[in-house]
Amino acid sequence: MTTDFVILTDSGSDLTPEMAAELQVQVMPLMYTLGDGEPMPGDAADIKDFYKQLREGKSAKTSAANYEDLMETLENIVSKGKDVLYIAFSSGLSSTVSTAMLVAGELTEKYPERKIYVADSLAASLGHGLLVYLAAKQRAAGASIDAVRDFVEENKLHLCHWFTVDDLHHLKRGGRVSAATAAIGTMLSIKPVLHVDDAGHLINVSKARGRKASLAALVERMEQTAMDPAGQTVFISHGDALEDAQTVAQMVRDKMGVQDIHIGYIGPVIGAHSGPGTIALFFLGTQR
Repeated sequence: MTTDFVILTDSGSDLTPEMAAELQVQVMPLMYTLGDGEPMPGDAADIKDFYKQLREGKSAKTSAANYEDLMETLENIVSKGKDVLYIAFSSGLSSTVSTAMLVAGELTEKYPERKIYVADSLAASLGHGLLVYLAAKQRAAGASIDAVRDFVEENKLHLCHWFTVDDLHHLKRGGRVSAATAAIGTMLSIKPVLHVDDAGHLINVSKARGRKASLAALVERMEQTAMDPAGQTVFISHGDALEDAQTVAQMVRDKMGVQDIHIGYIGPVIGAHSGPGTIALFFLGTQR
């Protein structure tokens, strides 16, 4: 049994370069385009400027990883004699997984002695990142590639995503809410509370009146389903809204005794669709 294998993820996971390096995880960039600009790798963004431009009315688009990029990335690993577990951005939000599985099948024929596994995270942003974090911790504790893959499959539907947005415009543009809902919600300061379901899709669950109520609603959802909250690591991501993220972190500490909380930016691959001011809370729970 060997624990010397590569864990690969993509920038849909919103792991910082520092955290990826600490976890010894390789991150493949997904691409985004801001306004009329050229496609850019999601891990190379000036994130403050990205959100500034969204606030000023620029739109952003994203694209899934293509066949050539995935082939180059995966073959670069296995050709050096390494096995690889790719924990990919949700199939409910991107076609990256299906392309990766195609590539993995071809490479397995070319390198039959290598293990090339693709796991559909069914997750996004730091929910995806938290799953990768937990997988890397399993490997560090001595788990084999098969055991880590099994851990990911067994735990991914316990990886809870709860989030709220400050501006319904971006969800409307992505077809997540109707134009009428966006107009009325904006006028009445109604904030949706959403989550990622078992199929990895974004689902609108409830509404809160005002920002403070929507942040409190995220924490209430965690109180309802979290498994051993005080003993687990919690991730919070934000669309350039650090103070609100810190408010949620403090509520989680106060209500559930959580000690280990990581706060990070929602990168451009997710932020293009959720917009500035998004706050997302990720934890392990009994169900999504």
